[in-house]
Amino acid sequence: MLKLYRRKRDKNWRIRGTLFRCKLEESTGTADRPQAELLLTARITEITQRHVKGAVLGHRPSPSFAEAVVSYIEKGGERRFLLPLLDIFSDRPIDAIHQEEIDGAARRLLPGRSPATLNRQIFAPMSAVLKSAGVETKIRRRKEVEREPRWLTPKEAKQLVDACNPSLRPLVIFLVYTGARVGEALWLDWRYVDLSRAHVAFPRTKNGEPRGLPLHPEAVAALAALSHREGEIFRRPDGLPYTRPDDEDEADTSAGSRIARAFGAACRRAGIEHFRPHDCRHTWATWHYQQHRDLLALKRAGGWKSEAMVSRYAHVNSENLRAEIEALPSLKSG
Repeated sequence: MLKLYRRKRDKNWRIRGTLFRCKLEESTGTADRPQAELLLTARITEITQRHVKGAVLGHRPSPSFAEAVVSYIEKGGERRFLLPLLDIFSDRPIDAIHQEEIDGAARRLLPGRSPATLNRQIFAPMSAVLKSAGVETKIRRRKEVEREPRWLTPKEAKQLVDACNPSLRPLVIFLVYTGARVGEALWLDWRYVDLSRAHVAFPRTKNGEPRGLPLHPEAVAALAALSHREGEIFRRPDGLPYTRPDDEDEADTSAGSRIARAFGAACRRAGIEHFRPHDCRHTWATWHYQQHRDLLALKRAGGWKSEAMVSRYAHVNSENLRAEIEALPSLKSG
């Protein structure tokens, strides 16, 4: 049976219990007892009507969240991050899951985590499963504060490369001169690099579309100096490949974490602050735009889905237009 209760330090009444095998745990959003009782009655009526339509009138009931997840995966959906959500929503009818409950799941599963993490591990997979099941409820995601692209000048980049340990140095050179995402580079196999043609192919990318790219001479030189020619190109100091993400570990999502300690140490030795491994991609994009002033070419080369995603590189490079602006004709006489 469904009933009202209050948590310690929470003024609002909550609904909890099971009715017709439908588990419910949600806030009423009100501290007023009569109002909460009205909402409780409404939820009991809603669940009862759904049960009557399915069990008594023969209408096909909505699938449970667990059934919707199975269907979603069978259609090729991404299964990662779904297991903790299944523990919470398993038996709930898919059309009975609301925003407030998903917000509650986010607070319960990932307290204090960033909006980007919550969106990636909670709101995006929930939205995908609901959409796959034909539920039109729009799931609001957490607003992310976009960080301004951090990039290095060529002088700073050289300082960073020089400060890297021997195993990290070729990887950083590769990242700076290809704009590869860390995960695209970290497990790149030699099969996809042709040093004679100075070309690299990325068969698996974030947007799902493979892409190829010419290699800068410095990247070719860095790769050519490596002693092995099979398997993963980039290796740890012990010569072994970097460990791949653990599909069973929902928190293991960042390729950059594999090199974070060594990368951070190199930045400190180089005197470079607030620079992450992914910022090598920003550096490459900034340099690319400075040279070519072509957002479409940058979009294709970097594997972005839209021009909006690369337009920020035009803004951060506005200072590089100073010489061209100052070279415009003067209106002063003589």
